[in-house]
Amino acid sequence: MKILANDGISNAGIEALEAAGFSVETTNVAQEQLIAYINDNDITVLLVRSATTARQELIDACPNLKIIGRGGVGMDNIDVDYARGKGLHVINTPAASSASVAELVFAHLYGGVRFLHDANRNMPLEGESNFKGLKKAYAKGVELRGKTMGIIGFGRIGQEVAKIALGVGMRVVAADTFMDKASVTVELFNGASIDVEIETISVDSLLQEADFISLHVPAQKDYVIDTAQFDLMKDGAVLINAARGGVVNEVALVDALDSKKLSFAGLDTFENEPKPEIKLLMHPKISLTPHIGAATLEAQDRIGQELADQIISILK
Repeated sequence: MKILANDGISNAGIEALEAAGFSVETTNVAQEQLIAYINDNDITVLLVRSATTARQELIDACPNLKIIGRGGVGMDNIDVDYARGKGLHVINTPAASSASVAELVFAHLYGGVRFLHDANRNMPLEGESNFKGLKKAYAKGVELRGKTMGIIGFGRIGQEVAKIALGVGMRVVAADTFMDKASVTVELFNGASIDVEIETISVDSLLQEADFISLHVPAQKDYVIDTAQFDLMKDGAVLINAARGGVVNEVALVDALDSKKLSFAGLDTFENEPKPEIKLLMHPKISLTPHIGAATLEAQDRIGQELADQIISILK
């Protein structure tokens, strides 16, 4: 049986699948040519990341498909219910990239509180001619320790963010529609661990209490953070979105930054991918990454292995 990993898969995943007798192709086929390629090459399993979509048209046109797999958490680029209704297995890897996304959240946070995102833009331009001026401009950094971290969406990734925050010495508050509390285990390098129980609160309460807010929710029909939510935040608060594009009203975000309601923001996901709005890309108070939350070598290995294990279990 043939597997097409259209957005790539790690060597660990390929090796596991080939050892089980599958043929793995990593050709990147353009979306408009994908149906023909799947049918012409008798593809049984289609694996995607965020670039390739698997909509109703493709599902109907490719009767030999048995599995559609998403290397990652969110599956908004797949018509999941429709595919399952047609008898296909739809799989993803919800646990594999959690730690990587959480670390990226803190990369944005540390970069923001010490102005690294802006300093790295200006040092090449002014570092030689205006060193003292830049030093003064970036002299009012703050520490994360002792501050309140607000996490909206307290699933696997949200809890990984909480673990880092607790390790840093932050107070953690969380909001989640589907749980009242969660026990978070902070594991130390020597095998010791600390269990911390965190009760969830309302989103409005979280917005009022948190110094830093990180989003970990799936794609929504409506904005999770809009003008009303920005108004509830503390003056000088920080928002990080490493979840999905479209959960934050980006126009309202820019307004909140320009009015100094927010001190800075960190964005890994955008409403218009792969062409984010220029106002976001050029804004001096936004730390930017191109949707790389899961893009670590370790996460890619875990994703590939987890996909392989599920495929082998289903088809073998």
